[in-house]
Amino acid sequence: MNADLDSATSNGEESANGQEIETELLPEVPLMKRKKLSKSNKAAIEWVILIVSALTIALLIKTFLFQAFVIPSESMETTLHGCAGCDNDRILVNKLSYRFHDVNRGDIVVFEAPKNRQHDGIKDYVKRVIGLPGDYIELGNNEVLIDGEPLIEPYVNPECAHSVADGLIAHTVPPGHVFVMGDNRCKSADSRSFGNVEQGNYGDIPEDTIIGRAFVRIWPFGRFKFL
Repeated sequence: MNADLDSATSNGEESANGQEIETELLPEVPLMKRKKLSKSNKAAIEWVILIVSALTIALLIKTFLFQAFVIPSESMETTLHGCAGCDNDRILVNKLSYRFHDVNRGDIVVFEAPKNRQHDGIKDYVKRVIGLPGDYIELGNNEVLIDGEPLIEPYVNPECAHSVADGLIAHTVPPGHVFVMGDNRCKSADSRSFGNVEQGNYGDIPEDTIIGRAFVRIWPFGRFKFL
């Protein structure tokens, strides 16, 4: 019995009536070609994954960590250079700074344009923090007083050292707000012009509109500097 079974197996497959079963074979693909196709597909998939990952990481960094901004005007001269048609400075802004500590006097911050200033495509401003919540700030006689003490400001553009204030502004910065000014006091739209003093609005900006703190000037390379 076993000998007959072994013999049938060794002689090839047969049908129940003794006829051979025809088997269909697929066209043979050369081994080398199959390997090339496999490597090609693998490389394409790896590149797609790499590009998507890079874009995702870049988006996450821009949204939550750091963002680059171009200085569009001369309002922060000479600290930050900007003018129409020139090689404007680029700065890097840390969006996490104020999650770990309060805003400090002297910080350079980027913030959303006040509602009454959102025109001509202007969405953000960059200015220096002068007054903090609770400060009694006085602007007048070409100087800034914080709680009655003169504020030392070595960063102010020397050409505008005598243009610290446009008229007299005296008020206490409300909680959750800061008072900001440009270093180029002659040519800066800032808290002095954001508000309406007659209506009791002194141009203080809400802290929750601050996008982040500018901490380094990254371009041009020759002007690279931590701020």
